[in-house]
Amino acid sequence: MKRRAFVKTVGFASLAVPLSRCGSLARRASDGGARDLGGSRRPNIVFIMADDHASQAIGCYGSRLNQTPHIDRIAQEGVRFDNCFCTNALCAPSRAGILTGKYSHINGVRNNSQVFDGTQETFPKTLQAAGYETAFLGKWHLTSDPTGFDYWNILPGQGDYYNPDLIEMGDQKQHPGYVTDILTDMAVDFVQAHQNPSRPFLLMLHHKAPHRNWEPAERHMTLYNDVEFPEPPTLFDDYATRCAAAAEQEMTIRDAMNLEDDLKLEPAPDRLDDSQKAAWEAAYGPRREAFQNAGLSGDALVRWKYQHFLQDYLGCIAGIDESVGRVLDALDSTGLSRNTLVVYTSDQGFFLGEHGWFDKRFMYEEALRMPLVMRLPGAIPPGSINKDMVINLDFGPTFLDCAGLEKPADVQGRSFLSLLTGQTVVGWPESIYYHYYEFPAIHMVKRHFGVRTGRYKLIHFYYDIDAWELYDLANDPHELNNVAADPAYAGIRSDLEVELVRIQNRYGDSEELARKFVEIDVG
Repeated sequence: MKRRAFVKTVGFASLAVPLSRCGSLARRASDGGARDLGGSRRPNIVFIMADDHASQAIGCYGSRLNQTPHIDRIAQEGVRFDNCFCTNALCAPSRAGILTGKYSHINGVRNNSQVFDGTQETFPKTLQAAGYETAFLGKWHLTSDPTGFDYWNILPGQGDYYNPDLIEMGDQKQHPGYVTDILTDMAVDFVQAHQNPSRPFLLMLHHKAPHRNWEPAERHMTLYNDVEFPEPPTLFDDYATRCAAAAEQEMTIRDAMNLEDDLKLEPAPDRLDDSQKAAWEAAYGPRREAFQNAGLSGDALVRWKYQHFLQDYLGCIAGIDESVGRVLDALDSTGLSRNTLVVYTSDQGFFLGEHGWFDKRFMYEEALRMPLVMRLPGAIPPGSINKDMVINLDFGPTFLDCAGLEKPADVQGRSFLSLLTGQTVVGWPESIYYHYYEFPAIHMVKRHFGVRTGRYKLIHFYYDIDAWELYDLANDPHELNNVAADPAYAGIRSDLEVELVRIQNRYGDSEELARKFVEIDVG
């Protein structure tokens, strides 16, 4: 969409609201600590979220696979959070949790098939009511239409990588090009239309990439063809000490990753135009021919799949990183950078061959951990690294705090604005709670909940299984040795079980409630 058309569609850039209600951003919040972002104007907020972007595929998190200079720039000029976790590692539940600041059993989206109740209070609604202009672009994935946004333009469902349909304020039409580039064009147009704004804005840019089937832009289809990626040490994990849940899932590279769609051994999809089909054939035709001549099977086939999976997955991330750079450049060129909080994250983590898997869902580290980097000049000390435990439910309360607003009383997340500005918060939580519900369903990861502390993780699998797992993350960072039945850890397990009940009570969850949801979801 051209800039002029976009501005005409949005139609809010010239509206002004009094900012005197907020005054300066120095105030004292209910969860502790003085707030001072160093100015009298409420910051704009640009929230960029990818889909399934693993922390281990980001340069500033120590990636051995790829480079992400533009995402890294946010961390260099702001803060990197090393212990940000999701509360339910699945697309729709994570998105609902971020919007509402509430766990899945409260916001009603426990799995990918449930419809989000748009009448709920969300942080965009609170910002909108306080005078912010709000806009949403990209993957929504919550079935109901967005609410709380002055403008929205969303992908239907998962959306398509090439020539995608977008639904603009209820009107669906196809857009030529590559989805990451299209959404970035719209985001840049939005930023450029808001030079010297008299009204602060929230822009949520939610990418489809790098979600399965990992289809890169034409320019990135062969970007990693000459790279030999290091294999994770658990690529051939045998799940020897774990319960049946690890072995009975359906998300292994060996068996669940298909050669046709996932690894591009089919002709180009019909949705591609002639130029895209030519690029597809030039990139994947040689792969198809080489595979047909190789005669691979067993572990050799797993290794082949792993290498080519990463070629495509990381090709998608190259497009995401370019997108972040373009948005940062637009903020710089318009002078908005100095008063804009920029956030980059993913809806959850992702397995990149660890334990032999792709996808997410499990409470193991690669899926549980979310990347989170944030920048606000003059407020967040550049190059900061924070190791406090935060969760995705904390995002909304933090954004509201940045805007000088109180979170609604029933929101379960808490603001970590003090952590952003380099303060120590006495009594900050030292454990996080997780609950996954989508079973039986695709990938067949069993229902489970658990608690993670700085060193330990206790997980309970339930429904058609009753099993416990306990990991000592200091001695076993790859989570290979389940010590739940080890007498040496009996005291630790007992303490963690007490903590699990305590944190469930805090958030209004329980095993009894979980079993009631089984009756609702499964029947």
